[in-house]
Amino acid sequence: MIDFHSDENRYTYAGRSANSGWSQAILDLIDPRGQRVADVGRGGGIYSRAWADLGVTSVIGVDFSEQMISAAKENTQDHRGISFKQGTAENTGLPSGSFDIVFERALIHHLKDFDACFAEAYRLLAHGGKLIIQDRTPEDVKIPGSQKHVRGYFFELFPKLMEIEIKRRPTGQGVFDSLLKAGFSEVEIKNLWETREIHDGFGPLARDLRQRTGRSILHDLTDTEVETLISHVESHVGQLRTIVEKDRWTLWIASKT
Repeated sequence: MIDFHSDENRYTYAGRSANSGWSQAILDLIDPRGQRVADVGRGGGIYSRAWADLGVTSVIGVDFSEQMISAAKENTQDHRGISFKQGTAENTGLPSGSFDIVFERALIHHLKDFDACFAEAYRLLAHGGKLIIQDRTPEDVKIPGSQKHVRGYFFELFPKLMEIEIKRRPTGQGVFDSLLKAGFSEVEIKNLWETREIHDGFGPLARDLRQRTGRSILHDLTDTEVETLISHVESHVGQLRTIVEKDRWTLWIASKT
C-alpha cells in the first residue's frame, strides 16, 4: 500500500480541488457558516480548503504524516483560518469540546477498528456538534465500471483489487454500531456521487492513473499492471473528449446531543 510518510507521495492527495457537488451536498446537510471544523486525516488539505470556502470560522487539519501536512500547508497558503497539526485519528491532541464539526473523509478504511477514532471525535465535539464521515462501503465498491465510474474498471480487470478493497472497506452497519457505542445519536446515512475530476480527454486521466494520484489502491499494482489498466480504461472511455470521473461514497452524519 501507499507509504504516506514518503516524500515521493507528498503531493498525491493535494493535486485537485473539491467539486461543487460535494460543497452542495454538505450545504444540504448543515449550515457551516461560523462553525469550527476539525478535519481529521487531511492528506493534502483539499477538503480543509473546501470547508474554508464554505464560510466556516476555522479549520484545523490533522494528519499522522509530516509529508501530508507539509503539502497541505502549501495547498492552503492562500486561505485564512486554516491550520494543521500532526496527530492520529485516535489521538489528535486537540482540546475537548472545541469543534462544531468533525470531518473524516477517506480515513476510516485505513483503520483496524473505529471505536477509538469515533470516541476521539465525540470528545472533540461541542454539544450539538456533528461528525461527518465520508468513505466507501463494499456496496459502493461493487458498482460496475462505466464512463462516469472509471474506478469500476480497476476491479473488472484486476479481481485481486476487489478482494483487497472489500476487505478494507467499512460496512454501513459496522460504522453505525460503532458510532452508537461512542455515544452518538441520530445517525443518518446517505449516498453521494462526487465528481472526482473532469479530464480534458484521455491524456490527463492516463497521467493521473500512471502517477496513482490520490488512488491508494493502485499501489497494489506493479508499474506494468498499471499500464495494462490504462489500456483497459482507454478502450472504454478513450474516445470521449471530456471525461467526467465520479465516485460513489457513503456519508454517515452523527450528532452529539
